[in-house]
Amino acid sequence: MPIKTALLERSHAACELCASTADLSVFEVPPVAEPNSDKSVLVCDTCLAQIEKNTEMDSNHWRCLNDSMWSQVPAVQVLAFRLLTRLAKSEGWAHDLLEMMYMEDETKAWADYNVAADQIEEVAATRDSNGTVLVAGDNITLIKDLDVKGSSFTAKRGTPVRNISLTDNPEQIEGRVNGVRIVLLTQFIKKMPAGL
Repeated sequence: MPIKTALLERSHAACELCASTADLSVFEVPPVAEPNSDKSVLVCDTCLAQIEKNTEMDSNHWRCLNDSMWSQVPAVQVLAFRLLTRLAKSEGWAHDLLEMMYMEDETKAWADYNVAADQIEEVAATRDSNGTVLVAGDNITLIKDLDVKGSSFTAKRGTPVRNISLTDNPEQIEGRVNGVRIVLLTQFIKKMPAGL
């Protein structure tokens, strides 16, 4: 049976990521030694363009991964994992979904295979003083008293900063301290544990 026919049957003729029924095509999830339906996913043109990085990632479109990440099909799980990993650099919700995601060991190894190439960009990920990756919306704590330029106060060690924003510089984040939005150097902050 041709791969596309098998995928149309498996997916009930809908994109296996966002459930769209328009402009469907086969995407082989690397690495693929010999193409077959178990190593492929049926995707729409909107998903395909973003997967192949032909267009910018539309984070609202990818909210569909909240459902598709629970697919029983390993290829769909792998693709959802890789997309969430890309999105987690700037989207807190994607990071949360990644933490909930479960895959069998073999599927997880497949998912991790190509992530290293995608994460060349992540070398420039924003990290706290302990090396923990930070995403937009995280809560952090100051680990040193900091004089705030242009104001008359000092941001004290231990001050929590909630719902941070990332900047273009991986060594800086933005957050509110004493009601003032300031830029903080990542070497002077640490991520707060979830739930605090």
